[in-house]
Formats: sequence, C-alpha cells, structure tokens
Amino acid sequence: MTTKAAVLWDQPGTFNRYVDECCGVCCEHLTQHLIAAPFFRGRYVAMVIPTGFANQAYSRLLPGLRAASNRIERFVENGGRLLVFGAADERPGAYDWLPFEVEYRFEFGQRSLGFADGEERYAPILDGYDLAAVETDGFFPTHDAEVVAGTPGGQAVILRKAVGDGEILVTSTHEYPSAKFMGTFCTAERETLF
Repeated sequence: MTTKAAVLWDQPGTFNRYVDECCGVCCEHLTQHLIAAPFFRGRYVAMVIPTGFANQAYSRLLPGLRAASNRIERFVENGGRLLVFGAADERPGAYDWLPFEVEYRFEFGQRSLGFADGEERYAPILDGYDLAAVETDGFFPTHDAEVVAGTPGGQAVILRKAVGDGEILVTSTHEYPSAKFMGTFCTAERETLF
C-alpha cells in the first residue's frame, strides 16, 4: 500500500502541512500552472483541492483546473481519487471542470448533517465534529452525483461520483477533514499517473 496526495493551491499553506504532518500523508504541492503544463507528470493516490479555489480573493486555481480538466478526468478514470471542497464564490460554473454536473450555492453557516444509508464509510471525514452543527460554506442544489451527506431539509453537502476506476468527493464542509479519513482516502495499492 502507498499513501500519497497532491494538494493544489497557489502556494504551500497550512492545509499542506496538516495533510503532511498531522495526517501522515506524503504530500506534494501543485500549482495551477503545473497541472496545466503538458510536460508535467506526477503519481498520486489522491488530489485535494481546498476551500476557496474559485474565489479570486483566495486563489487563482480555477483557470488551471479548467485547463487541466481532461487530465483530471483521466486521473480519476484510471483509479485516482479527487477531494474537492467548497468554491467559496457565488458565480455559477465553479465546478464546470469536473466530469459531471455540480452547481454550488455559497452560503456559509452551521448545518446539521446526516449520512445517507450505505454512505457511512465516509463519516470519518467529520470525526471529532458535532454533526448537529457542522461549519459549511454552502451546498449543492443541482448535481449528477450520489448524496453522501446532507441536511434534514435536503441540502446536499457531500457528494460522491464514481468515474472509471476512481472516485470524486465534493464537499462544502468548512472544516479540515479528519486525519483518519485523509489517511484512508489517500492510501491505495498503487499511485495513479497524472
């Protein structure tokens, strides 16, 4: 088994350190320029895109994600895993680089969450948090994916989509995922070429 992730962002930050030092996951930092560069090759179990990727006040990642959308899809089809957090931006189309439809509504607040039947294996993402009051930055009113977790009122907060041999998790939880979850999500029998 191997444990390795890439965190995509403009520059290394606290999230990279969290994944590397607290979760025990070998973590590589990738920029929007690197993922869109045709010469770049890397091997990872998972790729992680932190909260705020579509908000230009926080990041310039979105154009790189759009430019690399085919490579991202191929990475997941070949067995890679992708964890995407909230866009933190009100403009539509923030997730148009994913290989399925996802629309997001930016609406920060605490939400009570429950996991869908059969999706409890993803519950460790929120280990240590009070499920009655989880900090979130929005929800997904329109999507072509399974709802992993949502509110009692039907707002989808964590989505899952199987793509080829891999999977994509999209979440608007505004908390660091647990170290236990990250260790599991970023571990597999092999790395996948990006």
